[in-house]
Amino acid sequence: MSGVREIVAAVPDPELPVVTIEQLGILRDVRVGDGGQVTVDITPTYSGCPAMDAIRADIVAALAGQGIDTVDVRTVLAPAWTTDWITPDGRTALEEHGIAPPGPAPAGGAVTALTLTVRCPHCGSPDTRELSRFGSTACKALWVCRACQEPFDHVKAL
Repeated sequence: MSGVREIVAAVPDPELPVVTIEQLGILRDVRVGDGGQVTVDITPTYSGCPAMDAIRADIVAALAGQGIDTVDVRTVLAPAWTTDWITPDGRTALEEHGIAPPGPAPAGGAVTALTLTVRCPHCGSPDTRELSRFGSTACKALWVCRACQEPFDHVKAL
């Protein structure tokens, strides 16, 4: 069954449909057993993410649409998801759709990054401010640009 991973990887994230679950970094593994059983491992962006049931159903539906009916979608919590798992294509897609992606974490993990400002995905200005720690979903914060006055979501760095 070639192409099974590609089918799963193309499933859009229900809360951020401009990126796939692979681009967001929550798709961990896809395995096909000898009998055709497909096992998919996914990791939520945070342990209480309400989108996991929708993602699971979307994966099952995408595979069923290709005639694959024996699917087990497993939630894997360790290691915990990090924004470093967002692919470069995913970061670009988020930014192109007005959502500011977080920057990569410092190498070695010994330094804690402090976000003082987020570059506006609309005009590129660094003159922005956080309006609310909670945006349209719990994994995003609401920011506004002082230069162009446009609000935008920022994926929280985890």
